[in-house]
Amino acid sequence: MAKRNNDHLPISDIIKEFVDANRLQNGLDKVNVQDAWAKMMGNGVNNYTTAVQLERDTLYVQLSSSVLREELSYGKEKIISMLNESIGKDVIKKLVLR
Repeated sequence: MAKRNNDHLPISDIIKEFVDANRLQNGLDKVNVQDAWAKMMGNGVNNYTTAVQLERDTLYVQLSSSVLREELSYGKEKIISMLNESIGKDVIKKLVLR
């Protein structure tokens, strides 16, 4: 039986290889962005958030409060940079609040 060449790889490398080979990164990014939004915004904003969706490099966030939407629109650039920092890479280039 042939000995596998990846016996001594760290588990993180093995998982990354699996993710890359199966093109799962986009799906993981979408989940990571949703988690980052929920953690960063807290209950106050999450109570009014009805949907968080990442399509390519644009994050669409559906809010049930027009007042909150208006308030958040002033800090879009800061929100984008904080979310990207939380995820650990530049996934989001544009934020659309609806």
